[in-house]
Amino acid sequence: MFPQLPASVRVFLCTKPTDMRKSFDGLLGMVREYLGQDPLSGHLFLFLNRRRDRVKILLWEPDGLVIWYKRLESGTFQKLDPPAHAGCSSGPAGLELTATDLTLLLTGIDVTTAQRRKRYARAS
Repeated sequence: MFPQLPASVRVFLCTKPTDMRKSFDGLLGMVREYLGQDPLSGHLFLFLNRRRDRVKILLWEPDGLVIWYKRLESGTFQKLDPPAHAGCSSGPAGLELTATDLTLLLTGIDVTTAQRRKRYARAS
């Protein structure tokens, strides 16, 4: 499974279907164009194909870019749209997720129907 993420890392999902033949440079362009983010920020950027059975995650480490790629043998990843999800929007085709949402998405649990228990949250 994916490694533990520091609290400072943000997770962005591109809601536009992605051609999985894209590699580093193609995904960098999508981060800038569709998510409106800096791809070298150290945050995670998720891309799903049209059938939603493959996901690529792009991240910047101190010495270079990394792509993490997963193909499902059966089933699909959940489709999340900005209006249907409580997360923040990012760019024209982006959605910000929490680290918990990322884990739920990758393990096949429906993010929109998962019940969250009440927890303390500092007033902003």
